[in-house]
Amino acid sequence: MSDTEHNVLGGELQPCSDSHETGFLRDNHCRHLGRDPGRHEICAVMTQDFLEYSREQGNDLITPQPELDFPGLHPGDRWCVCLPRWIEAREAGNAPPVVLEATSEGVLDELTVDELREYAAADDE
Repeated sequence: MSDTEHNVLGGELQPCSDSHETGFLRDNHCRHLGRDPGRHEICAVMTQDFLEYSREQGNDLITPQPELDFPGLHPGDRWCVCLPRWIEAREAGNAPPVVLEATSEGVLDELTVDELREYAAADDE
């Protein structure tokens, strides 16, 4: 059995961001980990709508928190988003684009590849 984690397309899981330390392990990978109750498994490209929606739900990703070494996010940044929050945002019409190559195959227990493809980020994002 291989230790390689896979993305929703069946390939090797790619890093989500090269500019922010994201993911549950802060290793820039949106991994499926049993010890991550938030399920930070979707690599998403931040949009202003999603950032504002997330803040309204009590998770402020905009405001820098230097004490946590968190610079704050801006539209266009890539970030490992919690699976339940992404689903919630989709239902509210605020789901951010998804980087399929950097999204854990673990999300396929809640979403289909076709559903995710509908929100696939453009290659240049």
